[in-house]
Amino acid sequence: MRIIKNTDTQSERNWLSEWGWRESGPASLAAYVHIPFCRHRCGYCNFSLLANREDLYERFLNAFEIELAELKEPRRVETIFLGGGTPSILPREPMARLLGMLRHWLPIDSQGEWSMEANPLDVTDEFCEQILSLGINRLSIGGQSFQPSKLLRLERDHSPEQLIKSVERAKNYFSSVSLDLIFAAPNESLAGWQDDLKTAIELNVHHVSTYGLTFEKGARFWGMRQRHEIDSLPEELELELYKEAIESLCNHGFDHYEISNFAKPGHRCKHNQNYWLGNPWWAFGPSAARYIGGSRSVNHRGTIEYIRRIEKNRSPVDELEHLTAEQMIRERFVFGMRQLAGVNWNSLRSEADSATSNSIEAAMGKHVAAGWMIRNGENVRLSREGLFISDVLWSEYL
Repeated sequence: MRIIKNTDTQSERNWLSEWGWRESGPASLAAYVHIPFCRHRCGYCNFSLLANREDLYERFLNAFEIELAELKEPRRVETIFLGGGTPSILPREPMARLLGMLRHWLPIDSQGEWSMEANPLDVTDEFCEQILSLGINRLSIGGQSFQPSKLLRLERDHSPEQLIKSVERAKNYFSSVSLDLIFAAPNESLAGWQDDLKTAIELNVHHVSTYGLTFEKGARFWGMRQRHEIDSLPEELELELYKEAIESLCNHGFDHYEISNFAKPGHRCKHNQNYWLGNPWWAFGPSAARYIGGSRSVNHRGTIEYIRRIEKNRSPVDELEHLTAEQMIRERFVFGMRQLAGVNWNSLRSEADSATSNSIEAAMGKHVAAGWMIRNGENVRLSREGLFISDVLWSEYL
């Protein structure tokens, strides 16, 4: 796999072509939008964002509008996901401008899913009324925990009570409300995690995403762990916490449909399923990664550099990657296997050459024999044991 750094300095570019778009190719069904602003950066976060930079909102939206306009004409999609950063941080007028641009350039089907990530403190009645009126129909709340001490350790800016009120308020407006929870925070106990799950269940949210805390380079927690100021949990305890999430949520009506995601009937995240099915998607904003026409392109991670490039009529794309037919098959297998339903291997295999098919078959046979995968006719999926070590398996397929 070869990633090409984009060093182009030309003043004129065909960004649509650079993104990999071909009029004869498959339609892009989804669009990801990265809003790179937050009030502060939590210690575990290494995402592309700037804290307390309200002065950049207008310049960002100006640049973002230029990038969207490179679509040349409105492109209909089935899902849009606004992530970040914290999209909900935008004040009323910038928010109206942002969503208005998206409604024009990426018209969404009447039955489509339009999601926005939100910080609990932003979920006011005024906020909900505005974004609902402009098309948002799914809210994903980044709560992370209902425990005061854990929220403090994670450097979150809300209290348990504020999180509970934000979820209750959101349910009054949106047909689907999702909640993010983090487990394996420093010093976390099984009892504390059980309390988090219990509260989420009692709030009757429609969707829960559970993520084990990771220590990423570039995040403050990485350096703190290197200096032994904080420690990661033992692997055995982290596994126990993950098992507890599966048991608790599945016993209360949630469908465990992807490694980290649980949904009530009818509330799976359609946008993320586009990724796992290997469908093409648009992406806009700093650090946004799109996948179109067998090509992956990633915008520059730096918000200011993203803005500067566009202001100079330069492409914001920083990396280009043209996938071979073999790479596309391998990625579709791995992303598809993140789903608990697994993949239809017979169908996918029919699209692969014999060398790729045989290579995947060999690794799959080894993992089925080890009890980490289950093969049933044309379908293959992770076993319960395979779920717990899935990240270790993927390198043998990519």
